[in-house]
Amino acid sequence: MKEYRTIAEISGPLVFVEKTEAVGYGELVHISLADGTTKRGQVLDTSKDMVVVQVFEGTAGIDKSSGVKFLGETVKINVSKDMLGRILSGSGEPIDGGPPIIPEKRIEITGAAINPWARDSPSEWIQTGISTIDGMNTLVRGQKLPVFSGSGLPHNEIALQIARQAKVVGKEEEEFAVVFAAMGITHEEAQQFIKDFERTGALKRAVIFLNLADDPAIERLITPRMALTSAEYLAFEQDMHILVILTDMTNYCEALRQIGAAREEVPGRRGYPGYLYTDLATIYERAGRIKGKKGSITQIPIISMPDDDITHPIPDLSAYITEGQQVLDRNLHRKGIYPPLNPLDSLSRLMRLGIGEGLTRGDHDQVANQLYAAYAEGNDLRGLVAIVGKESLSERDRKFLEFAEMFENEFIRQGRDEERGIEETLKIAWRLLSTLPKGVLVKIDRETMEKYYPKEQAAPKKEPSEKKEETPVEKKKVTPVKERVVKE
Repeated sequence: MKEYRTIAEISGPLVFVEKTEAVGYGELVHISLADGTTKRGQVLDTSKDMVVVQVFEGTAGIDKSSGVKFLGETVKINVSKDMLGRILSGSGEPIDGGPPIIPEKRIEITGAAINPWARDSPSEWIQTGISTIDGMNTLVRGQKLPVFSGSGLPHNEIALQIARQAKVVGKEEEEFAVVFAAMGITHEEAQQFIKDFERTGALKRAVIFLNLADDPAIERLITPRMALTSAEYLAFEQDMHILVILTDMTNYCEALRQIGAAREEVPGRRGYPGYLYTDLATIYERAGRIKGKKGSITQIPIISMPDDDITHPIPDLSAYITEGQQVLDRNLHRKGIYPPLNPLDSLSRLMRLGIGEGLTRGDHDQVANQLYAAYAEGNDLRGLVAIVGKESLSERDRKFLEFAEMFENEFIRQGRDEERGIEETLKIAWRLLSTLPKGVLVKIDRETMEKYYPKEQAAPKKEPSEKKEETPVEKKKVTPVKERVVKE
């Protein structure tokens, strides 16, 4: 193995090496420093005259006299079912004080998108215990459903709640696990994640990858790929159902922009690389189901939108690749409602494949449509009230206005540790819909209405004492007209 001392330039996290033999893209590199320490890197670009190496631990201490060795293999991760219950760094090394993972296999992290011909259609759902998701934008096994958030909104708390509550309902014999990858988080957030997993006991069925904000940006690029490679092994070789939560993909894209600037690439929209769409697709498209395989990979990427701008390149491109979105609403957050998931802006394109009779319940689809329609109308009326006042509304409009308030406070709002089953979620939905006149529930057919509509209480019978007494005038006998005429 040759060692080259032909470093031509060092720029940010990149090292430019010249006069090398043929080197493969993605090949691992060891860089020997003057003090005897070694840093790891990866070939980012290669040409006839120059090789660009990205250094995982940062380029501090590297000079032009440092030695560079090309190892002839790409980045790999040791995988095993013993990974469950472990906390790993963003580069796949154990950081929980436990022993090294004894690998059953060693797999390249690059992976590949699932061949469309081999894809199996998603057909079953995952219960998150959150009514707004389960009831109105159901998560289906094999789906990729991102959460769009904003600065200061509780997306980390929602990610943790989904991680500890998510389950495959009615399939006890099928194993379920969570792969949780955090990128660019603070030490405080990392401790919060670890404590929550340990407190709730969710750690025993989870694999956690933590890339901290002070870790090298290069490591941030391999963290989601480490997580997805582990998920693919557990899903397609151990027949498990895996939910992958990636937070925060915005930090990942910022690292991608930083590396692109160091390589002096021509920037695309808002300074992000022109290949941002392709790069995100290589991550998102690794979710799904494969024909002939029992396991599945479901993805929930969490994306914090700069300035709450849903047209920003990261959420915009993510929405093209994925199958819907869950949107956190700042107005709901200001009202103190948790989780502030706005069902009007949210969408799950595969929802209907995973709900209905035998999966959730026969009335689920119609109830979700009716809740959406009623809440949308009640929400629109709030703008009208600000102009004409509540007194100017009709009785029908007042009912919808009251429904919108109750929907937010009873259906959307729930505790951080409150887990609702689908039966409880639908029960709350029917109770809220019963406050509206039956005639306005046009999204629900008559048969479903008769089966699930809450039974009305019989009106109380009036006691005899409550009967109105007749006045003396009412008791007075009235003389017929004909008899009066004869007498006169």
